[in-house]
Amino acid sequence: MMLKDKNAFVTGAAQGIGRAIAMGLAKEGANIVVSDINIELAGATADEIKKLGVKAVAVRTNVAELCEVEESVRAAVSELGKIDIFVNNAGITKDSLLIRMKPEEWDAVINVNLKGVFNCSKAIVPLMMKQRSGKIVNIASIVGEMGNAGQLNYSASKAGVIGMTKTLARELAGRNIMVNAVAPGFIDTEMTKKLPQDAREKLMGIIPQGRLGQPEDVANAVLFLAGPMSDYITGQVINVNGGMLMNT
Repeated sequence: MMLKDKNAFVTGAAQGIGRAIAMGLAKEGANIVVSDINIELAGATADEIKKLGVKAVAVRTNVAELCEVEESVRAAVSELGKIDIFVNNAGITKDSLLIRMKPEEWDAVINVNLKGVFNCSKAIVPLMMKQRSGKIVNIASIVGEMGNAGQLNYSASKAGVIGMTKTLARELAGRNIMVNAVAPGFIDTEMTKKLPQDAREKLMGIIPQGRLGQPEDVANAVLFLAGPMSDYITGQVINVNGGMLMNT
């Protein structure tokens, strides 16, 4: 139970990768704030987490709105006392080639995926600075490093998250706050399940391991960065992609 008595705030935690992260941290003893724009699903995830014998609080948060993030953090601190671990996982996609991409599709993805990390950092960093401790883990993406046709907005947002991670790591290391990122490759979630079979097979053909990742693969990397084994690691990006980035 490496995270016993620790409190973790996970955005976009109601389902998919975020849910796996929240469950993984809880299994190691952390109390969890399940933050999501879908409060019903967040509540269901919180109920599952409570069965593990830890505390769980569901809060509705639109990370694109700073005031909502600040209110959620206040509510979490009121309930749990402090936040030791913050995972910026919330994200959306609105895929399209540049020539067809609408400005509002660009704005929507940047506002959630990039500005959302800024908003959450603004809300949590002052608290962690007072504590003189904390772990922040940002969920980036392989496409933030290699690009991907049809995902101009998404890849730009995730590249921005990587840059933000490195800069915050430099700003906060002196306060014993570690800031790192996890960059998943293609993970077997509801989003990838919607891909046509030939597209899935083509994807697996360029992944050396020959398979899509599982949400738990990402959660395990987050667990490492959130726990005590990474206390001398900051400003890093851990790639979880089955070797796919080597093929680019």
